[in-house]
Amino acid sequence: MKNMYRHTTRFLIVIALFLVGTPLFLCLTPIPTTGTTSLYIDEDDNLDSVCIHYSKVSDHHHTWMLRLLLNVAGYSSHIRTGHYALHPSCNILSLVRQLRSGMQTPIRLTIQPVRTTHILAGELGRKLMLDSTALDQAFHDSTFCQAYTTDTSNVISLFLPNTYEVYWNISLPQLFHRMTMESKSFWNTERQEQARQIALTPNEVMTLASIVDEETANNDEKPHIAGMYINRLHAGMPLQADPTVKFAVRQFGLKRIYTHHTRTNNPYNTYLNIGLPPGPIRTPSIEGIEAVLHYTHHDYLYMCAKEDFSGTHNFARTYEEHLKNAHKYSQALNDKGIQ
Repeated sequence: MKNMYRHTTRFLIVIALFLVGTPLFLCLTPIPTTGTTSLYIDEDDNLDSVCIHYSKVSDHHHTWMLRLLLNVAGYSSHIRTGHYALHPSCNILSLVRQLRSGMQTPIRLTIQPVRTTHILAGELGRKLMLDSTALDQAFHDSTFCQAYTTDTSNVISLFLPNTYEVYWNISLPQLFHRMTMESKSFWNTERQEQARQIALTPNEVMTLASIVDEETANNDEKPHIAGMYINRLHAGMPLQADPTVKFAVRQFGLKRIYTHHTRTNNPYNTYLNIGLPPGPIRTPSIEGIEAVLHYTHHDYLYMCAKEDFSGTHNFARTYEEHLKNAHKYSQALNDKGIQ
């Protein structure tokens, strides 16, 4: 503590002496920015690159002075990574204080719905000071996932689409710990009891929710679709969910599912395998999860996309009725020349 105190005191004395011979207004004049701008400093940065970053967001406002003050402060020997916000009232002296002490500003991390952990790794790598390859490897590392009470099939469920406040330079373990805590917070006692009442585990709820989310973007219809799939689960019927086939063959743009697709030997193919797949086929949305927990009780066992391409579905109780709906949709595809 004494060494730290002496170093801080020496730094302040040097700065004070420097200011005696330097126009004070240059250090205290607000940095010209349009609103709040961001300065990102990563592990590869040095004093020169930090000054270059600053010059780009401040229109070269007294970059020479920033460099001089950072040099005096011995900044080169302990550069702090992170995201630093330059507010309209910020001046060079306050910026030097932020950079030297590592007083960074959290960012708002918005996680969007994605279909695979590979895509999620890329998205997180673009938004955080994390390597996307390292993230991708973590998603497929069973030992690593186990440390966060999940597995490689269900790890995507930790990353519920939402907005979170985190530090830009958050580490890989810190990120997974944070998302684990967020997941536990979401799966409170009430939601766990709701899952128990419908005889599903939280992981199973999220897996079914991911299928429902892929079936429609219409939140009003999601509880109806969830009810149909739960009816099939209770009846011991295969789900025969087309999105699971697309996931199995990794062809998410398929407009039509043919027999050769449904015969693909893959644990995610719910045409061949009875029950839920091993894990979610995308990041399940909160709306999808709530749709499963509060599914609509009805006696439908079949559904088919409507022939008006509205993104909603025709539901049927019998296979014969379902064939009629399927014919109408197939004809609509033919009329539009969709293969």
